[in-house]
Amino acid sequence: MKINVGIVGISGYTGLELVKMIVAHPNFKLCYAGASSSGNLAQSFTSLKGVIDMPIEAANTDEIKARCDLVFLALPHSEGMKIAKELRKSDIKIVDLSADYRVSLENYEKKYCAHLDKDGLKDAVYGLVEMNRDRIKKSNLVANPGCYPTCSLLGLLPFANMLDPKFGVMIDAKSGLSGAGKSLKSSSHFISVNENMNAYSPLTHRHSDEIKEHLNLAHNTNIDVMFVPHLIPLSRGMLVSSYGVLKPEFKDIDPISVLENFYKDEKFIRIRREPVSIKDVAGTHFCDIFAINNGGKIWINSSIDNLLRGASSQALANANLMLGIDEAVALPIIGNSI
Repeated sequence: MKINVGIVGISGYTGLELVKMIVAHPNFKLCYAGASSSGNLAQSFTSLKGVIDMPIEAANTDEIKARCDLVFLALPHSEGMKIAKELRKSDIKIVDLSADYRVSLENYEKKYCAHLDKDGLKDAVYGLVEMNRDRIKKSNLVANPGCYPTCSLLGLLPFANMLDPKFGVMIDAKSGLSGAGKSLKSSSHFISVNENMNAYSPLTHRHSDEIKEHLNLAHNTNIDVMFVPHLIPLSRGMLVSSYGVLKPEFKDIDPISVLENFYKDEKFIRIRREPVSIKDVAGTHFCDIFAINNGGKIWINSSIDNLLRGASSQALANANLMLGIDEAVALPIIGNSI
């Protein structure tokens, strides 16, 4: 018997990626498609014509609880927690792709708005699988990490205890245009983005706190994070360069050996021996990582697909774990390298 799953916020790019993977999933059946207004799935995404055609319904928590075993909430921040708070009164499992359950109450309210589900925030598990796999398996509410934090943390975590906190970490991150979402804005018009690159929210971006909080929680460290994101003229993909200084006792480490040992059992982390490439991971669930140590100064280079590993395929991996299914089922492994 198939497991009934729903998506609320299905009209965005992450919603489409979830649909594509659920259609290919041997254990899942998409039984609910919700958005802010009603419509039709194949009309909203013409690529789905002849593949899956079902109505898009105005989001209704009673219908979700009645029809779904698990739901993905692909909604903007502040909207996810409104629905999650109601759904938590039932046994339904929730993967929230918004920022609403990712960080502490203090960090959330500093950068977003007043939190409406403080109890849920305490119970939620941060859904970076390599960090919290066992906790995710037991959770009914998983906070899917942001794309920038996913790519940054996967590169930094193996070295967190080795980094000198006096110098902190500098993160230079670049993301494809799909990370800005489907909403029209002048900064994402073709004429603004094509043959161009620009930084935005330097040192003040919301994901700075998410990266810093979970980097330090993972290893009980106290490392400051300086984070600068950039928009690049690609449809999808993300490249992160992280810079730090190693503690004196670690200044001679071989960073490739550290990475290989730390991720030796992780099938979706690929350790490279040369700088990584967006094209190698675009369309897949992989995170590729490279690092180099030059006399105690370390450069960590990581890359993911921002829509998949940075959002939808990570959400599916979390759902698989929550439902006792092999984590890798239906995750994309071959991308478009041309």
